[in-house]
Amino acid sequence: MRAYKRYGKRGFTLVELMIVIAIIGVLAALAIYGVRRYLASAKTSEAKNTIGAIARGAKASYERETAASELVVGGSNSAGASHALCTSAAAAVPAAIPQGTKYQPNLTPGTDFDTGTSTAGWKCLKFSMTQAIYYSYSYNQGAGYVTNGPAPGANGFEAAARGDLDGDATAFSSFSIAGAEENGEMKLSTQVFIEDEFE
Repeated sequence: MRAYKRYGKRGFTLVELMIVIAIIGVLAALAIYGVRRYLASAKTSEAKNTIGAIARGAKASYERETAASELVVGGSNSAGASHALCTSAAAAVPAAIPQGTKYQPNLTPGTDFDTGTSTAGWKCLKFSMTQAIYYSYSYNQGAGYVTNGPAPGANGFEAAARGDLDGDATAFSSFSIAGAEENGEMKLSTQVFIEDEFE
């Protein structure tokens, strides 16, 4: 009689299977955390880009020469052109901070980003948004700054965004860029001030 040997009949043990399941669980948890962090970063980039655009609008408004409308009589000169920042926007858009949701700006003339004059607010900045937004945006010149970032003083401005991405209504994220007039030139802060970025 011949003796038969069994080849390749060995399977996985319960311990080996449990180790594989544990490794897959850890990898899944890391992936979920990474995706959440990525989505939150994508939302905060909206705030950073938008306040950058508001700050550029403020700087451009300062660099425009403005001259008063006047009648100049013969043999005299008109008043010289001047540089001035847009004065503060009447209200943040939206007035209430969105809590974990998006706000669609009202495109009706005279509302939201279509308020102000040629020397004040959003119209002066030549700034507008038509897409839904996660943050409340404000522009303040001279005073009334809303974040704890560097205060530019009476001859400066703050472009700010405040949001509540997690919708808990207890803490808010803040982003701001400041600018100030120095020796006839408008200087902008070198970095975006960020406080509680993912709140």
